[in-house]
Amino acid sequence: MMRSFLFVPGDSARKFEKASGGTADALILDLEDSVALPAKPAARAQVLEMLRAPRRQKLFVRVNALDTGLTAADVAAVMPGRPDGIVLPKCAGPDHVLQLGHYLDICEALEGEGAAGRTSILAIVTETADSVLALAGARYRGVSPRLWGMAWGAEDLAASVGATSNETEGRFSEPFVLARNLCLMAAAAAGVAAVDTVTTDIGNLAKVDGEARAARRDGFAAKMVIHPSHVDVVNAAFTPSADEVAWAQRIRQAFANEPNAGVVNLDGKMVDKPHLRSAERILAQAGAGTGSA
Repeated sequence: MMRSFLFVPGDSARKFEKASGGTADALILDLEDSVALPAKPAARAQVLEMLRAPRRQKLFVRVNALDTGLTAADVAAVMPGRPDGIVLPKCAGPDHVLQLGHYLDICEALEGEGAAGRTSILAIVTETADSVLALAGARYRGVSPRLWGMAWGAEDLAASVGATSNETEGRFSEPFVLARNLCLMAAAAAGVAAVDTVTTDIGNLAKVDGEARAARRDGFAAKMVIHPSHVDVVNAAFTPSADEVAWAQRIRQAFANEPNAGVVNLDGKMVDKPHLRSAERILAQAGAGTGSA
């Protein structure tokens, strides 16, 4: 399972080298916000070199948004490096996922047999007011087999709605809580992973921990990270405890002992199939499941 997604500027070989030696489950090589417009062509070439380096983690590339006119060139430049996934910012709805999917189809077809469908998509689905409204009505389920996950972001959304801040007293204010919750529900409805936004308070590891644990509690599968010091905190928060794993194993075993039962008795309590699904998810997160981790 991928718990932590660490952003790495696409034009910094030094930061990539440091991140590659770290503990993040996945790196997001960024061609969007961290790279100035004049530097983007050189950054594309740099990201391709990063993708061709020995790979310890999953490597995703954040391309520029579809409304910039830069996305196709970004994709064409990096796909020869076989990224594990593409991060699509400012995704305004299922049509954006489809459009990116078509770009990936073309690039993989040019690689030849065996490449089709290899590259996943992680869509950031709350960075504009339009995208948040789309979450309330659009259905992402089945839009593309490439769609691995849906993430939410608060920084661009603040600019989109004209907010002076996205927090009050250290907590996200109501418009941003709405975006977070809609992302979670939309991802669950689509059957894909929900990914929590970054914590921008770099030196506040307690806040990182609190946000990550709240995200996992609510159903998020992972968290995006902007600083290496956040990675271990996030990984720990998204790793089930020994007690959780033991509980999940007992539930799975109880249903294995009674394969035709819809409900089983465990320690005097009735346990049903939703509990079994929760248990399987915990075991997958812990790497102790059936190979889905």
